[in-house]
Amino acid sequence: MLVFASYIEPKEIQIKEITRDNIGETVAITGVVESIKESSSGSSCFIELNDGTGKINLIIFESTLVELKEAGNDLNSFKNHKVRVIGSITEYKSSMELILSNSNSIKLVS
Repeated sequence: MLVFASYIEPKEIQIKEITRDNIGETVAITGVVESIKESSSGSSCFIELNDGTGKINLIIFESTLVELKEAGNDLNSFKNHKVRVIGSITEYKSSMELILSNSNSIKLVS
């Protein structure tokens, strides 16, 4: 029997479909970046993503921000553009959020 490990594409989901049942799941969402804000310490970044069914905050932590910058990606270049992101669903202060998986998990969509 041949066994191989391959990358499994995350489930594409609409923001309106996200519930507490999805916490911990890795999903893909395509939407428009409406705003980008850095934390007061500058160690993380908050992106508001709108897919037409709702809005969700995408959280990018310091290690991923460093990777993005080292790869020459300027987050501001994503503002007002359609992107596809992959991240894990979490909850913070009763709001659903998405934590970016890694620096390769945000891509512009044409």
